[in-house]
Amino acid sequence: MEFVDIVYEQRGRGAWIRLNRPDALNTINPGLAREFDAALDLAEENPEIVTVAVTGTGRAFCAGADLKFLGDLLQENSEHESANFQNQLMALMARLEKFPKPVICAVNGVSTGGGTELLLCCDLVIAVASAKIGDGHANYGLLPGGGASIRLPRKIGPTRAKYLLFTGELRSAAELVTCGLVNEVVEDGALEAAVDGLVDKLSSKSPLALKQVKMLVDDGLEQPLDTALRLELLASTLHSHSHDMHEGVAAFNAKRKPSFKGC
Repeated sequence: MEFVDIVYEQRGRGAWIRLNRPDALNTINPGLAREFDAALDLAEENPEIVTVAVTGTGRAFCAGADLKFLGDLLQENSEHESANFQNQLMALMARLEKFPKPVICAVNGVSTGGGTELLLCCDLVIAVASAKIGDGHANYGLLPGGGASIRLPRKIGPTRAKYLLFTGELRSAAELVTCGLVNEVVEDGALEAAVDGLVDKLSSKSPLALKQVKMLVDDGLEQPLDTALRLELLASTLHSHSHDMHEGVAAFNAKRKPSFKGC
């Protein structure tokens, strides 16, 4: 597939997916959503890729759904197409959240609306100091359609989430570190180097272990404690038969670097 609205790049064992509609602040339309999904296919199918980084081109990470596109649909009374677009967005967010490899959100600028919904579906978030993050749906009489009203309170708590959802305000990335929405803030111009460094760090780990621990964390949040602990024990028992666990233990005892295969 030829990409227009995103740029896909492999760097070492990391795949970069760059939203590429800078004149529209990287807002999401059906074409960008389709290309994003196709880029995830490439990253998932390539065994060399251990981690995916998502970022934007220009001064914004993503300003959400393309309101010009939505406005045209409303003028045309095209409720069917509007519903299809909402379903497409929800499916993309769900896929990103459950992606079997760690996903890093590299926030290069403004993130609001659907952009923040993308951010919420990533595993780790690194942002530049100048980045502003929030949820702008309330500013335009909109309701979230990509999971913000559900995922945001689970991430930062209902009181903080309601403030962002009610006011539509953008907050600095540094402010959002304290509530757990952002992992790290770096100086402007240092974002890609910081993310590349994190990708290199994760690339030295077992891909199988990363996949399994991501699943355990995400699934465990939805389960009672006793159930989650039983699932962890079961997964750990099954994992003990894997090549990567045997290799990791052997490498530790031989005082050498492990050679993981992801199986």
